[in-house]
Amino acid sequence: MMLSKAQTDEIFGKYGIELTDEQYSRLAVYSDLLVEWNEKINLTAITDSEGITVKHFFDSIYPFTLFELKEGSSLIDVGTGAGFPSCPLKIYRDDIKLTLLDSLNKRVNFLKELSEKAQLDAQCIHGRAEEAGRNADLREQFDCACARAVANLTELSEYCLPFVKKGGIFAALKGSGGEEELEEARNAIKILGGKVEKAEKYSLPNGDGRTLIIIRKVASTPPKYPRNKGQMKKRPLRTG
Repeated sequence: MMLSKAQTDEIFGKYGIELTDEQYSRLAVYSDLLVEWNEKINLTAITDSEGITVKHFFDSIYPFTLFELKEGSSLIDVGTGAGFPSCPLKIYRDDIKLTLLDSLNKRVNFLKELSEKAQLDAQCIHGRAEEAGRNADLREQFDCACARAVANLTELSEYCLPFVKKGGIFAALKGSGGEEELEEARNAIKILGGKVEKAEKYSLPNGDGRTLIIIRKVASTPPKYPRNKGQMKKRPLRTG
């Protein structure tokens, strides 16, 4: 078991987050699987114990302590990759009903094994966000959509907001330049039925800057969205 319990407890404890022994054990299973699968497919460049703890696990869980995500919320992680941020969050908040969406089948196979071995009970879907967002079984069905490091916020809003039901939220986990992205994305957010509720800057324990952006879904997303990737690039929904 490569994940250090003392190190994990110290990192989370400084921010007032207490992990149970069971939660730690499930994160350790996650860490081991991540490193094992990373030898077969490219999941992450971060494979050391401290890096996984800070840049993956803490970076996934901490932002969700900065706003209210109601108990029993349904959550879809769009372009989840190796399961960040939602899989560590699910270990911390087992009440969440989790759906994982990724466009690469190899990653989805990893997520299925992770869901089984870390007891996540997640629905794993292989598909592109712009296509899944038009699927009636998924469109406007979730209390929360989240994404980390998938695309700029203008495009990301078009990918994610269609999944969110009216009254729900889209949580975008961005780097230190998140506020600049937000200014460019405000027009897109409005067109897609969203309203910016919060933009909070913070730092990881190693000093890396982050921005959490919370967007409330206040109106249904117009049927023409999401468009395909080419259309998003050609005609971005930016202000002006």
